[in-house]
Amino acid sequence: MMDFSFEGFGDFEAKTENIEIRKVGRFDRMWEVGSGGSINNVPLVVGDIAYFGAMDGYLYALDLDKKEELWKFRCLDGIEESSPQHSEGIIYFGSFDSYFYAVKADSGELVWKYKAQNMIDVASFVHKDGVLFGDKDGYLYCLDKKSGELRWTFKTGGPVISAPSAVENFALTGSADGYLYCINFETGSEIWRFKTGAEIHNDNNLTIVDGIVYFASFDNFLYALDVRSGSEIWKFKTGKYGNGGSPTYHEGRLYHGVRDGFVYCIDASKGTEIWRFRTGSDDVLDTTPLVYNGNVYFGSGDTYIYCVSLSGELVWKVKTDGIVCTSPKVWNGKIVIGSFDCHLYVLDWNTGDIYWRFSTSTLSQSPVPPPFENFKVEIKKTTEFGENISDSDNYKNKIENLNLGDYSKSEYSVKSEYVHKSEYTTEFVFFEGVMKSEQLWNLISIPTLWILK
Repeated sequence: MMDFSFEGFGDFEAKTENIEIRKVGRFDRMWEVGSGGSINNVPLVVGDIAYFGAMDGYLYALDLDKKEELWKFRCLDGIEESSPQHSEGIIYFGSFDSYFYAVKADSGELVWKYKAQNMIDVASFVHKDGVLFGDKDGYLYCLDKKSGELRWTFKTGGPVISAPSAVENFALTGSADGYLYCINFETGSEIWRFKTGAEIHNDNNLTIVDGIVYFASFDNFLYALDVRSGSEIWKFKTGKYGNGGSPTYHEGRLYHGVRDGFVYCIDASKGTEIWRFRTGSDDVLDTTPLVYNGNVYFGSGDTYIYCVSLSGELVWKVKTDGIVCTSPKVWNGKIVIGSFDCHLYVLDWNTGDIYWRFSTSTLSQSPVPPPFENFKVEIKKTTEFGENISDSDNYKNKIENLNLGDYSKSEYSVKSEYVHKSEYTTEFVFFEGVMKSEQLWNLISIPTLWILK
């Protein structure tokens, strides 16, 4: 009998009486969202106008005061986490169609577009006369914001699923390879890199305050680093299902939601917990909270929009018909936030009463397939003669979520198979079952049948 220790999404190693399986290569894990009209995009509010993208492939511009749609711009594929940015009358955003767009804020007219290597699923960042964004091929791009011409690219070791930020001449982004990179904004050359224990996935731009960058990693830690040197100032341990999103800084405190349903209030100078607030269940909460008028606002995977006090007490919550994985913004005393139920909500900041609810082009919610893993495995089997047979091959372990409507749960179905090829006769090895990420996996060994429970 052998135990599998599993926290976050770690490596594994297993042994039976005559077979050993060990993961030896880095794996990639990505979340893909299908078509539909769901909103997983942080709204941009400029004056009375709200701009946001949806999975139906449209970038919308709404007049919040008049409660009407002004225009919408059609992409070739959905817009998920690439939330729009604004500079000098231009809106910048990316799409799953691999294009990065610049459109006029007043009309939605295309100014230019740039074709990346792969789909774009993170927000961009406008800095000086350039604009930064990443793609799932692992590149960070810097374009001229006026012409769209490429200035430089920087290659990371995995998909760039962390929205960049920049301060002075420092451009920062995280990658699925587990590193936070600091890059020279003018030249695109690396200044330093910092290694975490897992992917860095932040929907919103990295939080930089007074020369310190605050960010989360799927190793379940929230980090504070010195921007200039990359040295660690502190790290704070959060929940157990991975950690994404960027914290909000307010008056010396950080407000941060994690994927086990908690929002933390943390001392920004010490990295110590002040309080935590629990949502309705273990649901994904990796967005950036909003602090406004003495309250903290955020959405959750339990389908609610929450308002809590600065001391961590519930003020109100409003139920939607879908998970809320985007971050809120403020307009004229109202909270503006999108939901997977295909609606943009405008709520009274004090009571949560709905001022307006806008529907996207379809009310069909976007399906959320489960994450998957690809890795390289080494399998060793001892024959009856006592000889060791070794082989390595590309091996796919598909993690299927048991509830597609809520992908934050800790229970997954695991199915894997491998056929060993050699001059020796080796049986077919198969294992399947259910794992829970907060528990150890028990491996029951039967000569050629493995069962994970």
